[in-house]
Amino acid sequence: MTRTVTVLGAGSWGTALAVHLCRVGHDVRLWARDAALVADMCARRANAVYLPDVHLPDRIAVTNSIADALRDADLVVSAIPSHGCRGVIRSAVPWLAPRAVVVSATKGLEAGTMLRMSEVIAQEIGSASPIVVLSGPSFAIEVARQLPTATLAASASPEAIALVQDEFRGPSLRLYGSDDVIGVEIGGAMKNIIAIAAGVVEGLGLGHNALAALITRGLAELTRLACAVGGRRETLAGLSGLGDLVLTCTGSLSRNRYVGIELARGRALPEILASMKMVAEGVLTTGAALELGARHGIELPIATQMAEVLGGRSDVRTAIGALMIRPQRAEAETG
Repeated sequence: MTRTVTVLGAGSWGTALAVHLCRVGHDVRLWARDAALVADMCARRANAVYLPDVHLPDRIAVTNSIADALRDADLVVSAIPSHGCRGVIRSAVPWLAPRAVVVSATKGLEAGTMLRMSEVIAQEIGSASPIVVLSGPSFAIEVARQLPTATLAASASPEAIALVQDEFRGPSLRLYGSDDVIGVEIGGAMKNIIAIAAGVVEGLGLGHNALAALITRGLAELTRLACAVGGRRETLAGLSGLGDLVLTCTGSLSRNRYVGIELARGRALPEILASMKMVAEGVLTTGAALELGARHGIELPIATQMAEVLGGRSDVRTAIGALMIRPQRAEAETG
């Protein structure tokens, strides 16, 4: 059936999802805060800033009015960067249709609160609307270009999972279901931190052995944290853990990997971030992840070293060296 779907956030991911949802038959409203960007997108029928080569179909209405965007929408997708999520959702609440299903498509943790994005949304909208987390290995441009992609729809509501699977599915997008919201979101947030380290390995020319070791130990790290906060180990071996980790650590389109590569080349973090149009969520998530780990007594050695580098307290070679000289231990983790 044709639905009215609202996508909040017109970055690369929000725009790609809007285009995909339109292609599979829905009427889509794409909201952006920036009125100038909205005007340009309406004129060009393309997002020149984030996805310049992707045409916006006529059935996508672009607006900077959140009231207009949300009117009568029974499916709302939040593709807002983690640092802006709470504010946008709070402004959306008065216009949210009763029982609208809200899909969180942001991977990160809120600084200060250490909350996952679905928890942030739930705090703002209450319990009336079911929340579904969309996560997995999915570069925006590849989804927009209709290249084969598999993701996860995770929720405590089986009905909401089924609805999102039905309404998002298409010839190039397959969705699996999960009730492990915690595991899915921790995997999606943590892999961005590991990807910065992967970029450092790449930028320093440390080789394939080092990258394979980093990805594998990174998987152990994000699994350790996810299990400590209530996720299931097997979830992290799936699309939202291992799948997303491999993509983000090896893919040339990865923003977080790019940050690591540039750090390894000697550029300062503020300079790197100033040169990027899009948000590298791992930079924002690292501190919150370490706080969450400390709260649960979980050691996060890769995240710890990346925090030292990002904070300017260590250089990349020292950080990699610190990981290599840590006490050796058994690979298998108990508990």
